[in-house]
Amino acid sequence: MELFFWFPFLRPSEPRCRARILSRIGHIFTLTIARRTRNLAYVCIDPRRQRGAASEQLAADYLQAQGLVVVAQNLRCRAGELDLVCLDGGVLAIVEVRQRLRADFGGALASVNGRKQRKIIRAARVFWQRRAEWRARVLRFDVVGIEGLPEGANRIVWIKDAFRAT
Repeated sequence: MELFFWFPFLRPSEPRCRARILSRIGHIFTLTIARRTRNLAYVCIDPRRQRGAASEQLAADYLQAQGLVVVAQNLRCRAGELDLVCLDGGVLAIVEVRQRLRADFGGALASVNGRKQRKIIRAARVFWQRRAEWRARVLRFDVVGIEGLPEGANRIVWIKDAFRAT
């Protein structure tokens, strides 16, 4: 299997290089580049992660079409991750994006349980304290559920103010 990669640490004279995957252990690939084997890159071809990234982009496009302004995506800290941070007028909407192929076991929206809500609230508090421009805004927690494949037929459900920080 051969793939094309661009490595930022290569010289400008060689912006692209040919890489051949020699072995795969989990999500870590050993690549051969210029006839020397080195662990130069970690390539993620996990279909679940690709589907998740596509779902988050689909949700961001949907929310922008509804009039929201996407401020940030995939903010990570020790407390957790915020999928989307949007402005809805004067309200800062923290949006959790969930995707499921089928509606079995409650579907995408039911997967945001109390534990996940607490994790989102904890991460939002961390970023709310770190960013001065967020402190003047009212926080709202939304959930976007996508059922079906993001690149195929799907159903998007957006719940405004899905839960509250207590």
